[in-house]
Amino acid sequence: MQQAIDFLDESKALCALLAPLPEGDFQRPTQFKGWTINNIIRHLHVWNIAVDLSLRDEAAFGAFVAAMMDGVRGGNLPEFEARYLDGLSGHALRNAWIELAEATAGAFAAADPKLRLKWVGPDMSALSSITARLMETWAHGQAVYDAFGVERQDTDRIGNIVRLGVNTWTFTWKNRRIEPPGQMPKLRLSAPSGAEWEYGEPSESGMISGSATEFCQVVTQCRNIADTSLEVIGEVAHQWMDIAQCFAGPPQHPPEKGSRHRAEMGV
Repeated sequence: MQQAIDFLDESKALCALLAPLPEGDFQRPTQFKGWTINNIIRHLHVWNIAVDLSLRDEAAFGAFVAAMMDGVRGGNLPEFEARYLDGLSGHALRNAWIELAEATAGAFAAADPKLRLKWVGPDMSALSSITARLMETWAHGQAVYDAFGVERQDTDRIGNIVRLGVNTWTFTWKNRRIEPPGQMPKLRLSAPSGAEWEYGEPSESGMISGSATEFCQVVTQCRNIADTSLEVIGEVAHQWMDIAQCFAGPPQHPPEKGSRHRAEMGV
């Protein structure tokens, strides 16, 4: 599956950003809920462990879910993830995370894309599972790039995230117990390569056009729509961009305007 290769390439890009950091910088807080770099890489690593178990050992995955559900009861997710990894941090954490990412990518690349896998929510196909890991790596990685004032050089592998945004149009509304107000607005997005990506048909729902990277930032809730240069036309299009959510779980609110941005500093 190309998505497995894309997942690994995104992981390697983030790993390269972290490679020159002094050990203490892994404790630097980010604009994402105040999570530190350690918190973010632990989160990615723990859920890569989970998706790897879902492919290789269904019983072990069930045990992981039971431990996770018990661990977050009365606490919070970063605390559980730190305990689960015995406090692994810094470059030792980075090394463990990228080593598993390589193994997981290899396993998924060889898997049947249609294979149904257990997950915390509904079962997913192997293709959907590894695409979700790519999206999470890209989305949580944004907070790391932002923390160090680095503008990420995206590639067209973010097309996977654009498609997640498109495919979760209905989910975004129904997750909030709202019926979708008509059909999805038409999308006309500029890919990192300069290609033009279009989804949907012209309709009364309106149109969204501009950078594919910024569209991905909005549907992953890395940016408030007001902090992008996307052109949004039509009431339905505006409503969607205000609540878009391409990841599973209960409804989440996008960051407040101005709260997520690239810091004015370097690594």
